[in-house]
Amino acid sequence: MFSPNAPSRPALALRLAAAAILSTVTVACGAQSKSTKVEYSVSAKQNYEKGQEKLEDENWIAAAKYFSFIKARFPYSKYATLAELRLADAEFGAGQHLAAIDSYKLFVKFHPTHDSVVNGYASFRVGESYFKMLPSDFWLLPPSYEKDQASTMDAYRELTKFVEKYPKSPYVKRAGKMILECGKRLAAHEWYVAEFYYKNDKPMGTVLRLRELLDSYPNSGYGPRALLLLGRAYVDVKMPAKAKDAWQKLVEKHPKTQQAKQARSALAKLSG
Repeated sequence: MFSPNAPSRPALALRLAAAAILSTVTVACGAQSKSTKVEYSVSAKQNYEKGQEKLEDENWIAAAKYFSFIKARFPYSKYATLAELRLADAEFGAGQHLAAIDSYKLFVKFHPTHDSVVNGYASFRVGESYFKMLPSDFWLLPPSYEKDQASTMDAYRELTKFVEKYPKSPYVKRAGKMILECGKRLAAHEWYVAEFYYKNDKPMGTVLRLRELLDSYPNSGYGPRALLLLGRAYVDVKMPAKAKDAWQKLVEKHPKTQQAKQARSALAKLSG
């Protein structure tokens, strides 16, 4: 992925300080973690119920112990299948999102007729797991749009695929909100890189990034700005016909914006 200039020393110092703070918080939270001691029962059902109680209490490690025990001790019980799914839930809850993704995908693969596959739950959780890994906007760190967007793209792809495959799933509405957020973040990143290229006299790079933004994220809110800058970049690469097309589209689609006013002026100069 694109990586602009390295941070200045003051900025780097702030980021290192932020990392130290986050590390301290993590250790403190770990010290206050819940007891992971478990007492196994004689039946799969009883162990499953205990595991569910630990899940609801957000005691992810204890929950995982119960579900792992069920899989090992009662492999042919119906609760063994349920335990696989709940293990994925425990991984998700504990923030082990990559592990959760693998677990949910395997559950879909090996239990395609299970209710939690048919209703889209497991597939939705795959997308949600990626969504949970989106770059943060913690104030001491660079803005999220400057960071690598691999997890954002993964979330966008998986959630979009989920909505297309399970249009009647009860999780579609939640997925839609996540897709919208992913689209905004990806568009913001494309805009950031496009501006960077333009400011550094690389107009063709600007063209490519803005075309990607406009084609892939048309409802992101960047339309007027992107079309105006796209026209300018086309002028710089000696493609006036393309510039004219971009500015005319801007005037037609966003006639009342400040960018449309600038586009009309640019079109007049181009024609003259």
